[in-house]
Amino acid sequence: MQKYLEKTGRTPDDAIAAALAELRLDRDDVSVEILEFGRTGFLGSGASPALVRVSYEVPDEVKAEAPKPAPVKAEKPAPKAEKPAVKAEKPVEAPAPVAAPAVEESAEYAEIRSFLSGLLERMGIKAEIAISPRDNGGINVNLSGNGMGAIIGRRGETLDAIQHLTNYAVNHGSDKHLHISVDAENYRSKREESLARLAEKMAEKAIKYKRSMALEPMNSYERHVIHTALQNYEGVTTSSTGTEPNRRVVVSYVKPETPANNKPQSREWA
Repeated sequence: MQKYLEKTGRTPDDAIAAALAELRLDRDDVSVEILEFGRTGFLGSGASPALVRVSYEVPDEVKAEAPKPAPVKAEKPAPKAEKPAVKAEKPVEAPAPVAAPAVEESAEYAEIRSFLSGLLERMGIKAEIAISPRDNGGINVNLSGNGMGAIIGRRGETLDAIQHLTNYAVNHGSDKHLHISVDAENYRSKREESLARLAEKMAEKAIKYKRSMALEPMNSYERHVIHTALQNYEGVTTSSTGTEPNRRVVVSYVKPETPANNKPQSREWA
């Protein structure tokens, strides 16, 4: 059903705005007919307002019907009293298993774990810390988890620095000195195997070409692995040359000694 509303204003736009505000409708919801544009007059004399007629739709009114009388429901007979339900007995719960007491770590282990946990937290790395004794009386620490590449660093340089800091922190001010080896994902054992293969390869070249072969610069630990790998290798000898951090191992060819006049040969080691 369509309805109308007439509204006045200083201008047609003002009259339309007033009608929309009263109806609480949008401009697209109505049709507007301008009945009077209005006049401003001269010095306020002869002025007349603008007049508009706004048409809008409203839903048709539905005539209310007289309510029908509600049907009378037949009364149901009162329910018979039920016997009280017998409560089920609560099953007897078995006692919870008692957890085995945690094995206390020694003071040295606890100190190592505390220091490494704080250091790794500052590095933004989460890692599992496994601590175990070494055969020579020292302590092995193995780190595992994500981000181990950042812990190992280039050729194990970061791992060596972490090991050095751990040894200093634990042994500082202590009467006894503990050697703590810090490893990550068994990097050191894998590196030792790689260095041992490299040492044998360089020894074979030194013997084949009968000349000295210099390896790339290494830290003291890696140089020690090379020296140990070739200490019983016939035909070569090893030495270190240069200054840190460019100190390197040289694998030199050794000419086989032939006894002269059946006299024993003496050999000097530098």
